[in-house]
Amino acid sequence: MSPAALDPVRYTSRNGQALENVSDDIDAVNVLKSEMKRERGMHESSVFDAEKDKAQFRQYEDACDRVKALYREQHEKQTVAYNLKARSDFRYKIRAEMSIWQALEKLNTFIDESDPDTSLSQIEHLLQTAEAMRRDGRPRWMQLTGLIHDLGKLLFFFGAQGQWDVVGDTFPVGCAFDKRITLPDTFKRNPDYGHEIYGTKYGIYTPGCGLDNMMLSWGHDEYLYHVVKDQSTLPDEALAMIRYHSFYPWHSSGAYQEFMDEHDHAMLRAVKAFNPYDLYSKSDDTPSVEELKPYYLELIDEFFPTKIIRW
Repeated sequence: MSPAALDPVRYTSRNGQALENVSDDIDAVNVLKSEMKRERGMHESSVFDAEKDKAQFRQYEDACDRVKALYREQHEKQTVAYNLKARSDFRYKIRAEMSIWQALEKLNTFIDESDPDTSLSQIEHLLQTAEAMRRDGRPRWMQLTGLIHDLGKLLFFFGAQGQWDVVGDTFPVGCAFDKRITLPDTFKRNPDYGHEIYGTKYGIYTPGCGLDNMMLSWGHDEYLYHVVKDQSTLPDEALAMIRYHSFYPWHSSGAYQEFMDEHDHAMLRAVKAFNPYDLYSKSDDTPSVEELKPYYLELIDEFFPTKIIRW
């Protein structure tokens, strides 16, 4: 063996850097493989809903008066002014401190008046959603997202003005209300309807500004998104599923595409993968909360390192 091969200084300065570079490359490959695996697991076609008649869901024109009244009130009161105030209140007020499972139990008495497809309690719907994902082999983070995606409805117990600022489909404020929003004619009594700025196509925004820079109507989606993004290790796809799962004009009807940026296009795919489980699991059998609780407590601990969450 040559002397140079045994020179410790030369070995360290040259091969040490090479080893570090190789290590960095391996890390990059592993990250890419992990992202590809996450993509594959998330975007495979759903199986659980293959035999379901999807035309029977979200029939708002034929919905009962209770549902229509809720949307009418929401569409009249979700203004720019209200949304600015709601976000200000959120930043400066902690409403409660409790674990994820305690939050699920607290929500269990709530019935969503905007939903024409189910009268189950919220914990039953959330378990239906998560269990459908679990049966289809979706990633663990996605199963947990299914379990918690409606926890923002706790707002109802934390000083909400009614259900109109908690539930219902979401939409941007600060620009014209799109005709693809559920029951669009009910916006005519909203003070922002026809406004010289808020009533225009782009309003206070610019094309391609990105949905992160837009105000969506304040409610359980937007609230939970802000609670979870800083207190969990859930990926961006999960945060998008939480924030946009009720944004039906966007993810199901193609509205507001002009505001999307590159990141939004990736997140749209995630929300579309999530949506069937939220919507079509509502006709499944009622799950057993006590039987499923141990499995989901483990999932919660995996992605929420802080056991007590600030609500």
